[in-house]
Amino acid sequence: MTTFDLTREFIDSLRELIDHHDEKAVLALLDDLHPADIAEIYGELDLDEAKYIYFLLDDDTAADVLTELPEDDKLRFLESLPSEVIAKRFIDKMDSDDAADVLGQLDSSTQQEVLSHIEDIEVAGDIADLLTYDEHTAGGIMAKELIKVRDSWNMNTCIRSMRQQAEEVDEVYYVYVVDSRDVLKGTLSLKRLLLSPEDIQIRDILNEDVISVRVDTSTDEVSNIMDKYGLVALPVVDGVGRLVGRITIDDVVDVMREEAEKDYQLASGITEDVEISDSVWIHTRARIPWLLIGLLGGVLGSRVIGGFIGILGEHPHLALFMPLIGAMGGNVGIQSSAIVVQSLASGSMGLDTNWGKLVKELTIAFLNATVLSLIMFGYNYIVDAGWPLSLTVSAAMFSVVVFASMFGTFVPLLLKRINIDPAVATGPFVTTLNDIIGMFIYLTFGALFYALLL
Repeated sequence: MTTFDLTREFIDSLRELIDHHDEKAVLALLDDLHPADIAEIYGELDLDEAKYIYFLLDDDTAADVLTELPEDDKLRFLESLPSEVIAKRFIDKMDSDDAADVLGQLDSSTQQEVLSHIEDIEVAGDIADLLTYDEHTAGGIMAKELIKVRDSWNMNTCIRSMRQQAEEVDEVYYVYVVDSRDVLKGTLSLKRLLLSPEDIQIRDILNEDVISVRVDTSTDEVSNIMDKYGLVALPVVDGVGRLVGRITIDDVVDVMREEAEKDYQLASGITEDVEISDSVWIHTRARIPWLLIGLLGGVLGSRVIGGFIGILGEHPHLALFMPLIGAMGGNVGIQSSAIVVQSLASGSMGLDTNWGKLVKELTIAFLNATVLSLIMFGYNYIVDAGWPLSLTVSAAMFSVVVFASMFGTFVPLLLKRINIDPAVATGPFVTTLNDIIGMFIYLTFGALFYALLL
């Protein structure tokens, strides 16, 4: 299978074949494509064209394509299908976690209708169980499919059971060992399976050093654990330690990508999770709140400047450095907040208290502020800007850099404490406030130094 680049020519050719109902040609065109590539094609087609393609695909491929679709496209497609078709064509062919994700987008009555059409009661029960968990917890992203063996079994019994269970599991990363109550006891390596005698009991060769998470563990913590310990799969247990599912690396990659996209949008001043294909209204609704805050910040900034209109009228060259001071305050604030937000997200904040982090950031801020203020003083000295302006720019630069660094560090820590996403601190919030306060500091120093030195 080769990589696929979607082109307008490909879509035009596909649409022409669909218009002529040339099923063989359509299937030939899609034959070597990965489900993710077919999902990308779906985004360029209207609903009727997409449905035509879906009903040509075999059940397994159709189910895989559905899991790859963006959330909005997936919902649009599902809402156009009868419950029985969703159950037979898609849900029956999916892993339990993917099936729960798909059904989670539908209303509760439709969920019940779809589940009622699933013939395997155990499978339907597993999916129904997963739907009860919060989507941002380990239970919400785990799959029920796994291989588990009893610690009291011998090797022959273990291997027979593994063969039966493996039919329902796509990827075997670990073999989990449980006791008679299904409490997780450890894992069993394939190497020990191959090398151990047939009559040995599993409890004698299991690896008890196993990392697990509870069903209510947050997805952020799950991703941090798997990243820290280099795991490809992670067992999930309930409140009394019973094995209830597993999380695989592909599920965690999805969580990381979604979180990164959300944080990037928040940092850019977009308050909702939006896709490029969303409507104009959704995009406007997501962007306008922070734009209004920026507008308010601009108005307040103009009021600050208006309060110093006298000094600016007497010494208009002060206005030359206003953009510089505002830009440096915003840049420094975003740098500081970005480092803290990244550390909070990855769980790598270390053992320092919040005060320790602020002291460290203050030290860095003093060093940066000293360098930048000295550079500006040297520049103004060379161009013979005069002592009042030179001192104003350098003193304001020093103060603004220190303040912006501390503000950019403190705000995400505060937001984290009150359970607000710290990524907000890397966006217009910090930039707008730094602009206003930076202008006030700069013009205050200007009024002070011109009054003292002239």
